[in-house]
Amino acid sequence: MSGKVCFLDTNAIIALLQGNKQIIKYLHDAQWIGISVISQIEFLVFPNLTDDDKNIFKQFIQRIDVVDLSSKQEELIEIIIKLRQQYNLKLPDVIIAATAILYNADLITFDNQFHRIKELNVIDFS
Repeated sequence: MSGKVCFLDTNAIIALLQGNKQIIKYLHDAQWIGISVISQIEFLVFPNLTDDDKNIFKQFIQRIDVVDLSSKQEELIEIIIKLRQQYNLKLPDVIIAATAILYNADLITFDNQFHRIKELNVIDFS
């Protein structure tokens, strides 16, 4: 892929859907935008999520790619295992980071812990 390739962490999705201008500007000229199915699940299990929140999220995921996790994704699984062993982060965060690495994407986040992963290009708006 040529052009900006972006992958959003769950907290970046929340900020984007709340209208964060920095993220909107950064994503404006992106060639590809994706999220992990892990982030989709994390978002949808938030307490006090309204029907409007769910509808906005459904509209959002129709405009981007949601990357699934399956046993057939051997390269992704290898990256996940390596990162988990090397950095000892929570498994959902490791899956998100590994997927961004696999897609050679900038990881958009507000989570400082991702800076520990040297293989990852982190765009931190915190």
